[in-house]
Amino acid sequence: MLITMLTTGTRGDTQPYIALGLALQKRGHRVRIAASESFRDFVKHYGLEYAPIRGDITKIAQSELAQDAGKADNPLKFYKSLKKDEFKRLFLDMQQDMYQACLGADAVVYHPGATLGYFAAQERHIPSILATPFPMTPTSAYPNLLFYNRPSFGKLYNKLTHRIFEMGFWMISGDHVKQFWKEQFGTAPRPFSSPFPRQRTATHPTLISLSPSVFPRPDDWSEHIHCDGYWFLEPDKSYSPPQELQDFLNAGKPPIYVGFGSISGQAQASETTAIVIEALKRNGQRGIIAKGWGGMERPDELDKDILFIDGAPHDWLFPRMAAVVHHGGAGTTAEGLRSGVPSLIIPFTNDQFAWGQRVHELGVGPKAIPRKQLTTENLTQAMKYTQINEVKAKAQVLGSRIRSERGAEASAQAVIDCIEAYQKKGK
Repeated sequence: MLITMLTTGTRGDTQPYIALGLALQKRGHRVRIAASESFRDFVKHYGLEYAPIRGDITKIAQSELAQDAGKADNPLKFYKSLKKDEFKRLFLDMQQDMYQACLGADAVVYHPGATLGYFAAQERHIPSILATPFPMTPTSAYPNLLFYNRPSFGKLYNKLTHRIFEMGFWMISGDHVKQFWKEQFGTAPRPFSSPFPRQRTATHPTLISLSPSVFPRPDDWSEHIHCDGYWFLEPDKSYSPPQELQDFLNAGKPPIYVGFGSISGQAQASETTAIVIEALKRNGQRGIIAKGWGGMERPDELDKDILFIDGAPHDWLFPRMAAVVHHGGAGTTAEGLRSGVPSLIIPFTNDQFAWGQRVHELGVGPKAIPRKQLTTENLTQAMKYTQINEVKAKAQVLGSRIRSERGAEASAQAVIDCIEAYQKKGK
């Protein structure tokens, strides 16, 4: 069978789908991944079919428009920022590319930002599977991630926050799906409404890349909501670190990693870098700083205990660290937890605040420090917290549990079960 997977977003949003795709490929199926042009080589490297989605996500993420969206400090501002006219043409082009990627497929697996996948599957009479890199199915057990670090008002409130999140995602993508569909077929899909509530059956399930050791599976979820572990890529055994990086690791005790991934904070890069370096010095810690997309800036003069790198595979680098300090993206958080070392999260926007709070609740890191509140003093104290023996021990235990899970394999089986159920229902 040919299974098309529609992704959106940065590398952290795309990588879990490659892991899921590889698990399906091992079962003998063809997998086609539709992703930003930025990730063409990334997808093809793993032997999966690639379908382009117009737009270089690296450039988009660094644009002024994306920067404004990233500064949103509440869900309403974030949703409104993505409704701007400048985004509309880009989103419409994406619908066209996603639809093309679905042609000839036997099933469509789609990111919640790619809701066209549901309607393309309906139109072609094939099953659709919602696959999300974060929990979003309504539950009374805990609030949605965009509300997680805010005051909670009980079970009904918790469930309402998830529904608001679903509505927000649909508000962003629904108009673009509708416009594309009218241009393609002369009318909107029928019925035309949010697909998320429909993805909770045997033939239309939801898969979540999430460890039940991080967020336990809620009792009020349908059996067709699958949450069995993160979708991790297997370590690349062919990876060989640059000599400078290997020499630095060999030269002393494990350093603390600091990096903010695709977060582009160029206006604050010098300030952030100075705070990080001073906090490392005050703790007597060596540090590895990843430059990312503009969040950090290498100074002219650098102490021998600090190494700047363009990047390195997190699954290789993180287990070699004393702690990892990052922005709290879902993918980076998962890798940090899997590594078995303490995590310190400096959230910039959106669900990063939730992951920061959850890390502290699990006892594997200090309280998160929002970027707007970052100072040398509070970063110094937070780094010191990561080296408490109890915190390090809890991080090791959680990491071991996460590494024992086989989320991608379990979710791949759920995809196959869904297709078989759909075909049986059709007969």
